[in-house]
Amino acid sequence: MLGQQPRRILGLVAAACVAMLAFGLYLQHVVGLEPCPMCIVQRYALVAVAVIAGIAALLRRPVARHTGVVLMGGFAAFGAFVAARQSWLQWNPPEIMTCGRDFFGMIEAFPLRRAIPMIFRGSGDCSVIDWTFLGLSIANWSFLCFSAIALLAVALWVKRPAA
Repeated sequence: MLGQQPRRILGLVAAACVAMLAFGLYLQHVVGLEPCPMCIVQRYALVAVAVIAGIAALLRRPVARHTGVVLMGGFAAFGAFVAARQSWLQWNPPEIMTCGRDFFGMIEAFPLRRAIPMIFRGSGDCSVIDWTFLGLSIANWSFLCFSAIALLAVALWVKRPAA
């Protein structure tokens, strides 16, 4: 199936990413959970995966679609790395680190050239577990989803039909 219908699979990946982003916004704006800097980085990675998967699903040329699959896998691997780091911080919380400013607080308080590195450094309290489902935190679920997308990208790349 992977080699037969890659465009449909890429479209489903894009739709799943949009659904996960919508759920994250629901948790933020309805439930009231504030995302930490690592959560925001994971959202950016998820947006990149969704956009790339959506564009790759629309492309008819196999070479362009395979490039999209590789890019999608790269961003998914990056998101999995950030989620794994956050999961590790949740399981082994540092004693000294405190909750820093959130993303918008950083943008308001610092010039953009200083705020962007702070966001990617994960200076907020990313070790707090605010929500769980089936015993796993948001970061744990994010890691599983990103890992599944990265593995799917590898499978799509390996099972690609000969061009």
